[in-house]
Amino acid sequence: MSDTLQTPTTCFLAAHGVAFTMHDYDYVSDPGKIGMHAAAGIGIDPEKVFKTLMVEIDKKQVVCTAIPVNLKMDLKKVATLMGGRNARMLGAEKAEALTGFQVGGISPFGARTTVPVIFDESILGLDKLYINGGGRGLVVELAPKDAISCVQATTASITVDAPHT
Repeated sequence: MSDTLQTPTTCFLAAHGVAFTMHDYDYVSDPGKIGMHAAAGIGIDPEKVFKTLMVEIDKKQVVCTAIPVNLKMDLKKVATLMGGRNARMLGAEKAEALTGFQVGGISPFGARTTVPVIFDESILGLDKLYINGGGRGLVVELAPKDAISCVQATTASITVDAPHT
C-alpha cells in the first residue's frame, strides 16, 4: 500500500484490500487535456492512463465512465449500454456534488454517492491502470482486475471508433 496522501480514493482502495501506488504530478487546468497532462506528468503512455467522466442517461441515471485519456467517449454507446436513449456529460457542479471530488480529480473509487461504473474494454489488455487518485494532480496505479472488481464495474466499448482510412 502507498504511505502517501490519504484521499477518499486511497481509503476506499485500502478498505477493499486493493494494492496501489500513488503518483503525483503538477496539475494543469486545461479543459479536454487534463488527462494528457497527467500521462505526461507521470511519464506513462496515454492508453494506460484513464480519465473519469460522469455521464447522465436520459436525465435520470448517472454513471461513472473511465476511458483512456487519448480517446473520446461515445455517449450513444454509453446510453445504449445502460438501456437509455440519450447520454450527456454531467455538469461540473452536479458531478462535484454527487462525487465529493473536484472536477479534474474525480475518481471511480470512494465517491460520495455510489453509481454504476463502466470502464472502456481496453482496460482488459493492460497490466497496470493509472487513474485519478481522488485529487487534482494525483494518480493511483493498480491492477485492472482490482479496479473492476472493487466497484463491480462493467467493461464495454465506450469510445469513439477510430475512423477508417
